[in-house]
Amino acid sequence: MTVEIAASAVVHESVIFEGSATVEAWCIVGAPSVGNDTPPTTVIGDGAVLRSHTVVYAGSVIGKNFVTGNKANIREACCIGDNVSVGTMAVVEHHVSLGHGVRLHSQSFVPEYCVLEDGVWLGPNAVLTNTRYPLSPEATTSPTPVRLCQGAIVGANATILPGVVVGRDSLVGAGSVVVEDVAEGTVVAGNPARFINEKAALPYGDREPS
Repeated sequence: MTVEIAASAVVHESVIFEGSATVEAWCIVGAPSVGNDTPPTTVIGDGAVLRSHTVVYAGSVIGKNFVTGNKANIREACCIGDNVSVGTMAVVEHHVSLGHGVRLHSQSFVPEYCVLEDGVWLGPNAVLTNTRYPLSPEATTSPTPVRLCQGAIVGANATILPGVVVGRDSLVGAGSVVVEDVAEGTVVAGNPARFINEKAALPYGDREPS
């Protein structure tokens, strides 16, 4: 097991590496949240590559082969599966669940309590939301997170509004604003997003469904 940590990186004592890892310059791993003097354990699986300026807050459990782009930010208490990548300047807020094989591309945003199941693909600048009325009391007491079901694809610059469930193996077109649930295996696009086609009609070849 080899853990390579750049001289400028900060790795807190509560971090456990379960195998080899590369932590590049200026990363912070196991960062305590404000007011938490005793940060919980952070677990990072074998084969991790944390590119420069990545910040991983304390208390997350991360699987094997985790890869980040530069300046990725993962907040506390997240559960992240194997073979996940979080792109450059992407943000994952606290208490998020990312399944195996999830791909978050550059500058995407996943807010608190959202669930992304296995094989989900989130395009660059895509945004999930979790509160209908920002700065209202319900914003902190009753969030309504998004759920992206297994194999769902969300195109670049799409916005998914609070509480929406995007069905298994569905596709959300680039730039869409999704205001209601998306049925399994369908394609939606537009503002507001509307049904366009069945995903099976698109040229995905013989790719097995997720």
